[in-house]
Amino acid sequence: MPAVYYQSTVIAVGELVPTFTEEGILVFFGESAPEELHEFCAMHRVELQSGELAAGDFILLDEHEFEILAVGSVANENLMNLGHLNLKADGNLVADLPGDVCIAPIKLPTVQPGTRFEIRKNK
Repeated sequence: MPAVYYQSTVIAVGELVPTFTEEGILVFFGESAPEELHEFCAMHRVELQSGELAAGDFILLDEHEFEILAVGSVANENLMNLGHLNLKADGNLVADLPGDVCIAPIKLPTVQPGTRFEIRKNK
C-alpha cells in the first residue's frame, strides 16, 4: 500500500469554494487561516504531515484520486507551514505560480466538512 504522508479532514468550506471548483481550482488552508481567506477556501485540520509533494504522487479527496503533474516552488513550504494547497485541474506539467499543485484537467469533486484529504507517494 502506498505511503500516506499528508492527511487531514475538511472542517469548513467557504461560500465561494463551489465557484472556484467549477473553474478547476480548489484552495485548501489549515484551520488557523486568517478570516479574510475563509470565504474561498476549504479549511482543514491536519492529522499527519511527513513528506514533500512530488510529481507522480496522488491526492485523494474521499474516494477521488488525482495524480500530481507539477508542484510549484513554494507549494511544499506552504502546505507544511500553513496547510495551504492551491490545487489546479489545468493539466500543466510545469506550475504557472509558485504555490500551484497541478493535476489533469478534470471536474473537481465537491468538498464539505468531513471530506478526507490525503497525499500519497506514487504506488
